[in-house]
Amino acid sequence: MKGAGRPGVVDLFIIGGGINGCGIARDASGRGLSVMLAEQGDLAQGTSSASTKLFHGGLRYLEYFEFRLVREALEERETLLAAMPHISWPMRFVLPYSPDMRFDSDTPTSRLLGLVMPWMKGRRPGWLIRLGLFLYDTLGGRKILPATRTLDLTADPAGRPLKPKFRKAWEYSDCWVEDSRLVALNARDAADRGATILTRTRVTRATRQGDLWQVVTEGPDGTQTHEARALVNAGGPWVENVIRNVAHIDTTEGVRLVRGSHIVTRRLHDDPRCYFFQGEDGRIIFAIPYEQDFTLIGTTDQDHRDAPGTARCTEVERDYLCAFASQYFARPVTPADVVWSYSGVRPLYNDGAKSATAATRDYVLRLDAAGGAPLLNVFGGKITTYRRLAESALEKLAPHFPGLAGKWTARVPLPGGDFPVDGVAALQAGLRARYPFLTPYWAARLVRAYGTEAEQMLGSARDVADLGEDFGATLTAREVDWLISREFARGAEDVVWRRSKLGLRLTPGQVARIAAYMAAAQGADAAPAAE
Repeated sequence: MKGAGRPGVVDLFIIGGGINGCGIARDASGRGLSVMLAEQGDLAQGTSSASTKLFHGGLRYLEYFEFRLVREALEERETLLAAMPHISWPMRFVLPYSPDMRFDSDTPTSRLLGLVMPWMKGRRPGWLIRLGLFLYDTLGGRKILPATRTLDLTADPAGRPLKPKFRKAWEYSDCWVEDSRLVALNARDAADRGATILTRTRVTRATRQGDLWQVVTEGPDGTQTHEARALVNAGGPWVENVIRNVAHIDTTEGVRLVRGSHIVTRRLHDDPRCYFFQGEDGRIIFAIPYEQDFTLIGTTDQDHRDAPGTARCTEVERDYLCAFASQYFARPVTPADVVWSYSGVRPLYNDGAKSATAATRDYVLRLDAAGGAPLLNVFGGKITTYRRLAESALEKLAPHFPGLAGKWTARVPLPGGDFPVDGVAALQAGLRARYPFLTPYWAARLVRAYGTEAEQMLGSARDVADLGEDFGATLTAREVDWLISREFARGAEDVVWRRSKLGLRLTPGQVARIAAYMAAAQGADAAPAAE
């Protein structure tokens, strides 16, 4: 189908370089459609790099009776894990129990329990949590991940960092994912299949001209006009702005912007497992081992009424997360422990829920074809279901592309992911044998970022000097060149905060050296050192 019809016309123009836009681009390209994607900043610069970085079913969504969403997400965990074992891996979560645990009062489960058992109103009884974990184990057809088990925290190492009052816990499975690398690798795979990926390119106007869209962009190459048979609005938090101010279409649908903030501290515990903490206010947070030497704590749920790009973790949110974690950890978590924070805006479909926590995490796809060329608007969604969302998007668009090929992405590896789920240790050992100058940390980092492509990136290097300038924290010019040529990195922030998290280890001076190197390598198109 690619190349059919008018020269220079693409089948699909996608607005938005987050996980939904890049996932749709990959799926569509693999089905033979010609695709162009425009992102106003860097890939995953918005919500898709500001998640809690989990492939999970959403245990607490069971309290809202979101069974279809949870089942779909649970099914996807293992499908995605098999396709990207370098950037995603199984994790075990410890859920300590105390009789003081309470529901968010807005949940259907809390209201139902209050009617049936008035004396339990507002509380999460242990039997109900165990029932939820049983459903969590069985709804998604789990095959790779181990099942839930009960822990005695007085004897299990998971109890050591916690306050003595926590004597019992349950341990269950979910998966970690490097969220911003997930986006970059989907974009990379889409490009390898023929898609054009335009970063730092803003769509300023989209106009229907009969059976085509005329799309005007502003980017490094100036103002350009493109034509497409269909337009996909995957603008995330900017989805309404695209509808109203770019496509100039009236709509009654929209998104509820909910800010989720996280803090990163020095490592709070040595146990490799994560913690799932329930608060007295009915909310939950995670405390997750992060980047080998840190702990990630989040997230908050706050309605965000400002521009999406202004989201920052406030002092109030930071203090809230510290206080929340301190209800569990024996050593209190204080603002002085925080080394970094980040915040993103979730574009949740506006279903009229009373609270940000209760708003649905499901996605909604709306196809507008009444005026000629089709427009598909993507509302909401969560990172775990991005691949299924992309399949659903192509299903919506299929009537406009007769002969469109069928689904294909399930378990098809992303670049570097063509090895077994349990093959990371062997890959790291092989890399160190081939390149003896790599430290264990360095080899592990490269395998977790690039998988089987780590060796391709290192090439014929015999020592560190062969990799070019050393910027610190194991980052070399060879790797930066790879990220420029293969993963659309244009500025230092792209490299140290989205293609990696080396910003946690690099000094401002080292980041400035990276920026200068990238500017020289790319000429005037390079992005500045800070955003």
